[in-house]
Amino acid sequence: MASAAATSLPAEPQPLSGVKLLAAAFALALANFVVVLDTTIANVSVPHIAGGLAVSPTQGTWVITSYAVADAISVPLTGWLASRFGTVRWFIISIIGFGIFSFLCGIARTLDALILFRVLQGLSGGPLMPLSQVLLLRIFPKEKAGMGLAIWAMTTTTAPILGPILGGLISDNWSWPWIFFINLPVVAICAFGVGSMLGAFETKRIKARIDVIGLILLVLSVGAFQIMLDTGREHDWFGSTWIVALAIIAAISFAAFVIWELTDANPVVDLRVFRFRGFSFATIAISLGFGAFFSQVVLTPLWLQQVVGYTATETGYVVAWLGCFAVLLSPVAAGLIGKIDLRISISAGILWMALMSILRASWNADVGYWTLAMPHVLQGIGMPFFFVGLTALALSSVPAHVQTSAAGLMSFLRTLSGAMGTAIATTAWDDASRTSRSELVSALNNPEGALSSMQSAGLTAEQARGVLDRLVEGQAATLGVLHLFLAAGVVFVIAAISVWCAPRPKQISMGGGH
Repeated sequence: MASAAATSLPAEPQPLSGVKLLAAAFALALANFVVVLDTTIANVSVPHIAGGLAVSPTQGTWVITSYAVADAISVPLTGWLASRFGTVRWFIISIIGFGIFSFLCGIARTLDALILFRVLQGLSGGPLMPLSQVLLLRIFPKEKAGMGLAIWAMTTTTAPILGPILGGLISDNWSWPWIFFINLPVVAICAFGVGSMLGAFETKRIKARIDVIGLILLVLSVGAFQIMLDTGREHDWFGSTWIVALAIIAAISFAAFVIWELTDANPVVDLRVFRFRGFSFATIAISLGFGAFFSQVVLTPLWLQQVVGYTATETGYVVAWLGCFAVLLSPVAAGLIGKIDLRISISAGILWMALMSILRASWNADVGYWTLAMPHVLQGIGMPFFFVGLTALALSSVPAHVQTSAAGLMSFLRTLSGAMGTAIATTAWDDASRTSRSELVSALNNPEGALSSMQSAGLTAEQARGVLDRLVEGQAATLGVLHLFLAAGVVFVIAAISVWCAPRPKQISMGGGH
């Protein structure tokens, strides 16, 4: 069993206040923002990176996959690492490591080197999400804990939206290495801010042995599953032996991981937190909701650029509206914590997001800017109640000494559900588009009449056929994406219902130490 740490620390430091609280909260939120931003900033830069390194765009996508796998593996280890090295100390080690590997990514001149540094960048960055969450809860007075959660939740939701916009602007106007170099000043601010102001919030260190078997099984299961999700589409999913092999490895190693972690005395991931019903159902709701939310965040820009003909920058100006009300209403969502039954505000927020999915389903390929922007503007109203409320419900359901482990597990499952949502949505979009296309083609009453009309307008037979084909293709892709918006709405409704399986929170008590 774990022995006590060598250092004895004060039982509980006083929360910060005034300017110092604002500065510390800003440093922690910024760290979380830059790590989440890096999950999506490279998405639109893949063609630039592939060109710069003289590799194919398909090979270039490993720049995204390698970071996602490493990030997903390191997040659930956060609780163990924080207890082994101290929460503040591990935060500073992680943020400095993230900065160093960001710089090395920028100067990499081969694909192998870039992938290696992206893996190391992901391993360093992963723990920063749950650590920033737990430290924000600790520096705020207990009655204002919701405000700390609101700050964290908004950086988590706006960063993946801003990532592609920022990545496109940097790649188009500067060069791709700058998507990594812009991290450096941010890292310097965060490391200095946390190091100078949060020393008093350091937690006791527990010298526990390393759970080597648990660690190997975690790396194997998460690595295989994430690679399966990221490469499945290009390998025709389960029609490929490679994908089937990855699925079998992921399933067996995950089953072994769960059994091992539940029976080991010092597990590397504390799965026992799932015995708290409030945490379990809040995590299910946030995983379902985030999967549906993130699939829309990915699908909408793809559809706008591939079908409607928007540029990356124009798409950014549509999607960026998501953050508007989300930021403005975060204090309101935080203020409701402890005053009303959280399950009411959470389910209202999720159902509002379901309503916005249905509103999106009224789009067509010829819609105007504000028809596209309005669901994004309005969706921001529900987001704070969804993210802030569920995070509060989950973390208030577990004792203070396991909050770091719980936050790590929740961040891990949310990240994984975002990846699953993306993989399922992009594959389902292809299938739905194909089905819609065959239905549209069979429903064309008189394609020859349409072709002859276009030819009489001055087009050649080849041009007329090309125009008709593009028209059918665009309409089929649009119908496919609308079906998926409706499916996302159904998932949101299921998430809203699952919240009511959690017990009513008696009181919100967050922000304790180890």
